[in-house]
Amino acid sequence: MTTKIYAHRGASKYAPENTMPAFQLALEMKADGIETDVQLTKDGVPILIHDEKLKRTTNGTGLVQDYTLEELKELDAGSWFSKSYQGTKLVTLEELLQWIKPTSLFLNIELKNNIIDYENLEKIVYNLVVTYGMLGRTVFSSFNKNSIRRLHKLDKNVNACFLTSRKIRRLKHFLRSIGATGVHAKYRLINTDFVSECKRHGFDLRVYTVNKPFSIVRCYQLGCTAIFTDVPDVAYDLYEKLPLETKYKRKNPFRRR
Repeated sequence: MTTKIYAHRGASKYAPENTMPAFQLALEMKADGIETDVQLTKDGVPILIHDEKLKRTTNGTGLVQDYTLEELKELDAGSWFSKSYQGTKLVTLEELLQWIKPTSLFLNIELKNNIIDYENLEKIVYNLVVTYGMLGRTVFSSFNKNSIRRLHKLDKNVNACFLTSRKIRRLKHFLRSIGATGVHAKYRLINTDFVSECKRHGFDLRVYTVNKPFSIVRCYQLGCTAIFTDVPDVAYDLYEKLPLETKYKRKNPFRRR
């Protein structure tokens, strides 16, 4: 497959986001990769949760950063989604790495530091990914341009992309100035000029969050590097129906520069 399918927080349409059931479903639905969000616990452990506050996706309250891992592991991260997922636990990044390593899945780690800029988040996450030998299959991303800079300082060859919901002026200059290898853009920003500019300058372009069939197919036709979707099964089925010339428009979208 050329345009890769990343399951957004796992197969989050069908199971609680950023949990093992959602990740397992994504694998079964033939996704190419997992997208997940990382924050730090009070005791400095990378844990997978999107919101800085616990209320929406757990039975807890307050901020993630104010609880230890042991305390967070006591929470229910499934009942909010469905009674059938009652008792589902939050997942650490290390637990995900242990699970994903023997698979063929790629991994996108979004560093959730645009609101709370966790100290040493980049170094802690990067070192853990290296420890598990997953660096070659991992893309890091953040809305925080300084976080991308810090990753680039750790490793000049790191695959790190800038997340944006807004048009970037002087795209080439901006991405190179922060050490980014590409951009992860909101779907509404996508047009032929933007896609062409990314390809011309050798930047990867991954698009979020793409769930509607028309939008998914459009990203395939434009030759985007990847899409992030809550419905990897739908995305896979649509891909299978594409003509071969559309499937293989783009060569080696995971090349390293």
